[in-house]
Amino acid sequence: MMRNTVKQKILNGEKVVGAFLGFYSPEIVEMLGYSGFEFIVIDDEHGAFSPRDLENMIRAAESVNLVPIVRVSYDPSCIQKALDRGAKGIQVPMVNTKEEAELVVKRVKFPPIGQRGAAFITRPARYGRDHGKPFLDAEDENVLIIVQIETPQAVDNFEVIISVPGIDMAFIGPTDLSIFMGYKEEGAKHPEVQKVISELRERARQRNIPLGTIAGSHAGVRQELQDGTAFVAVIVTSVMMNAFTDVVEVGRKQNQ
Repeated sequence: MMRNTVKQKILNGEKVVGAFLGFYSPEIVEMLGYSGFEFIVIDDEHGAFSPRDLENMIRAAESVNLVPIVRVSYDPSCIQKALDRGAKGIQVPMVNTKEEAELVVKRVKFPPIGQRGAAFITRPARYGRDHGKPFLDAEDENVLIIVQIETPQAVDNFEVIISVPGIDMAFIGPTDLSIFMGYKEEGAKHPEVQKVISELRERARQRNIPLGTIAGSHAGVRQELQDGTAFVAVIVTSVMMNAFTDVVEVGRKQNQ
């Protein structure tokens, strides 16, 4: 079983940097691993992945020691399917209440903690080589559970959400938070949104809860780490588009 080094580092108070990827490309996953990233969030909320796609992306991540985390969709079976493909972390969007956070834990963990169905013929169990209590306990211990805080309701319920046993980390979704707050035009840069995010950081710090979020560039990653964010995921498409634009600008300037 692949050891979840990201979970261990976060629980030890260390910071980790990874990447968000919303399209199918095992090759890019491999490149991220070779570049030294520590985790990959495979975005099945907004991306287009089949179960087979997820499995191949996770397999690519494992080949380069990149901890594979899946941001799941809203299908009730999505958590089970991601874990059975080999995900080492589950990131759940739009968790707004304590009850919703409790349901996440139930779907991730095996009985008696949760209600995850067991199958020893899957990749995580090495197709039957691992089984029984040692495998089930190791899976429960190894998986990283992340809930997204991205609405005013979730902000109001922050303390009760993160107090649910089994929740390892809260992830701030700045884009949806700004939209739900009514700032569609200004986005996450609006002062009121930044104020809420700063307050969430302080509330998390007081309760020793690690926070995660996204960044669109290396400068954004640096700032988040300086602000104390434990889990920072750079958006692969943003990095790629910025790089493409820079190259095109060089060509345009040569023709001026």
